[in-house]
Amino acid sequence: MAMEITQALLAAQSPDTQTRTAAEASLKQFQEQNLPQFLLSLSVELSNDQKPPESRRLAGIILKNSLDAKDSARKEYLTQQWVSVDPSIKFQIKESLLRTLGSSVAEARHTSSQVIAKVASIEIPRKEWQDLIGKLLGNATQTFAPGFLKQATLETLGYVCEEVAPQDLEQDQVNAILTAVVQGMTSAEPNSDVRLAAIRALYNALDFAQQNFENPVERNFIMKVVCETAVSKESAEIRQAAFECFVAIASIYYDYLEPYMQTLFNLTAEAVRGDEEQVALQAIEFWSTLAEEEMERQDDCVALDELNSPVLHFHFIDKALESLVPMLLETLLKQEEDQDQDDTVWNLSMAGGTCLGLVSKTVGDKVVPLVMPFVERNIAKADWHSREAATFAFGSILEGPSVEKLSPLARSGFEFLLSAMKDQNSHVRDTTAWTLGRLFELVHRPASGDPIVNEKNLPGIMTVLLESIRDVPNVAEKVCGALYFLAQGYEDAGPASKALTPYYESVIAALLSTADRVDVSNVRLRASAYETLNEVVRCSYAPETLNTTAQLLQEIIRRVIQTVELQVVSSDDKEKQSDLQALLCGVLQVIIQKLGSSEGKSVILQAADQMMMVFLRVFGCRSSTVHEEAMLAIGALAYVTGADFAKYMSEFYRFLEMGLTNFEEYQVCSISVGVVGDICRALDDKILPYCDGIMTILLKDLSNAMLNRSVKPPIFSCFGDIALALGEKFDKYLPYAAPMMQSASEMCMHLDTTDDDMVEYINQMRRGIFEAYSGMLQGFKNSNSEIMIPYARSLVQFIEAVFKDNSSDDLVTKAAVAALGDVADALGGDVKVLLANTSFYNELLSECLLSEDYTLKETAEWAHTLIQHALQS
Repeated sequence: MAMEITQALLAAQSPDTQTRTAAEASLKQFQEQNLPQFLLSLSVELSNDQKPPESRRLAGIILKNSLDAKDSARKEYLTQQWVSVDPSIKFQIKESLLRTLGSSVAEARHTSSQVIAKVASIEIPRKEWQDLIGKLLGNATQTFAPGFLKQATLETLGYVCEEVAPQDLEQDQVNAILTAVVQGMTSAEPNSDVRLAAIRALYNALDFAQQNFENPVERNFIMKVVCETAVSKESAEIRQAAFECFVAIASIYYDYLEPYMQTLFNLTAEAVRGDEEQVALQAIEFWSTLAEEEMERQDDCVALDELNSPVLHFHFIDKALESLVPMLLETLLKQEEDQDQDDTVWNLSMAGGTCLGLVSKTVGDKVVPLVMPFVERNIAKADWHSREAATFAFGSILEGPSVEKLSPLARSGFEFLLSAMKDQNSHVRDTTAWTLGRLFELVHRPASGDPIVNEKNLPGIMTVLLESIRDVPNVAEKVCGALYFLAQGYEDAGPASKALTPYYESVIAALLSTADRVDVSNVRLRASAYETLNEVVRCSYAPETLNTTAQLLQEIIRRVIQTVELQVVSSDDKEKQSDLQALLCGVLQVIIQKLGSSEGKSVILQAADQMMMVFLRVFGCRSSTVHEEAMLAIGALAYVTGADFAKYMSEFYRFLEMGLTNFEEYQVCSISVGVVGDICRALDDKILPYCDGIMTILLKDLSNAMLNRSVKPPIFSCFGDIALALGEKFDKYLPYAAPMMQSASEMCMHLDTTDDDMVEYINQMRRGIFEAYSGMLQGFKNSNSEIMIPYARSLVQFIEAVFKDNSSDDLVTKAAVAALGDVADALGGDVKVLLANTSFYNELLSECLLSEDYTLKETAEWAHTLIQHALQS
């Protein structure tokens, strides 16, 4: 096969389906039968300039995909595969890859750079391939090396820095990399491709440069070279890459920026006002990043104030405010004449408005007097660019300043904004609708003494919104957003909650009509209409809107049935059908929750059979998106129907089983696990006939290395729900579930707590484990509680270990304290033995009793009372 791999790679790209399928099968067979030779053949193909570009391209792609994957379980599997390859073959592959960096074909060099970095990400942390950096530096610093070799080598160094962690390289290696990269950036380097590769490599290497930035001489040199590159005359790409470095430096090395800020302001201002858009966008991004960094530091200053721990905060945004804001306001006037009115379009105007919003959040009230003169100057001008920019400026600063500062401006500007919804220019109407939505989201306080929306102006607001929702699609979408936040403001607003009731029926009719519009090619408007419908229903005043909501329930059921019965053939139509079904199931969930917790419960009970029939038919469409929404709706229905849900279980169980075993679409699996908990709470021990199957699947899921890790914490919580529902009947599952919990507890203590994502996962696992123990303890409390004594010992040890680990969050602490209380509640006097040789719980409870979190404090008081009672019994 090795001799024929070129033909197989070419055939795998054939337009003929039969030829392509046969070639793909042949390659797969080669890979499965002899992976080392397969990988070696691919690397040789990639390195051979005599081979066709098409076969080399695919060889590189397959090689890269054989080393890395997005899914963490798959990635670990591929890593172990590579590690197990014979060292001599790995050496040959790596040598082929390094040779490819000297290829005359740019695409081959680029692909080889990426593959080298993937291999490095596996081997360098294991202290293997120790001579890689040296070999690359040798290429990069050769005086007479071809420009394309230098370019490819610098690109490779950048990718390697992107793939490996700073601690994986020695400081001497970092210094040598930075030296080579900075040399490649200087004006002494004649090849612009080399300079571009060098500046991009620096961007990836910045995380490694902590010690270099701590050294003023080295820091000054790096900043000097980047500043020079930012004004390079060679190409906009090089200047753009330089500003991307400034963006990264603002985030990583904020503490060292002060001496350079005047220069950086001048460079960014010149770029924003006079350079090509791609460069100007990065210059604005520098200030956006700086604003985000300073907001984070403000939060840290507040959090650490009690500890007297200093946080460096230079207030760069505040100091630059009077020059920065006018520069950003100028960008708002640079709209494109034919720009697509879509939030995904990123141009100078959008970037400037976004940055202005971040500046506003950073400095608060100070931004208002700098922006309002611009608004007043431009809001009524004949040129639509000016009117749109003025409205955009006002909308951008609404998050940051105090409500007290903004309310007078909002009141005085309301009439103007409402009239602007009739502006002849759709860009102006679009931005005005967005700004109204921002006002309702950020300044609208119905329960306050002097709300900006009141009984006098609400009729006019509703008239305008209900008229404008019929506008062109992009404007209608923003109007949906405005209605969404207007309704949200009335949730839990006391007597003011009734304010929207007179408009409830007409708003629902308008939203349903909007969702049905046939002039919309983009599905976003339909999604926005249904999401707004959900919020309007959720925030409605239930007693007075009951009949309308009941009618809406029947209408949505009718619409779901219509989609199920609609015969579609094309994959595009099927996708649209499933998206619509998902939206409709989402509405049903909201209606069930709304009516099920109020006087409308009887409406849900009467329609329950009909809804379950609809949901079961929807499952037949086999779309993961629909399954998620339908599962969530069924969970809500189970909560409302309670024990009566048992009559649906025989038909529903096979779909529940499908969801629980859906490893590929792990979100469906996770939601299905949550629905098991909902059903357990509804049925109690009536769930027993289905528990053998459910527990078998859940235990298999926990053992499945290919299952996304995010599903595992909810499974442990689900064990607690099942145990609580079954009581003493859970004893048959305890010998299987408890060891899984103990094993997971031990694993949590050995995972990497330096990675934020991993810490979040660890905390989710801990919370799930504690909830499992709590459910089991409560389930066995009234009979056979002694069965939990052997497992309670492990639980107490786990609680102590978590207490001593500073990476736990408040939710974990609350779950741990609750589990400790459940131990005392379930085991009574037996708890004396468990707590005999430890006193950590006193310190834990004392800390929690001093917490400002009321629920944590309350849980600690409850646990403390139970423990004291148990110890004294």
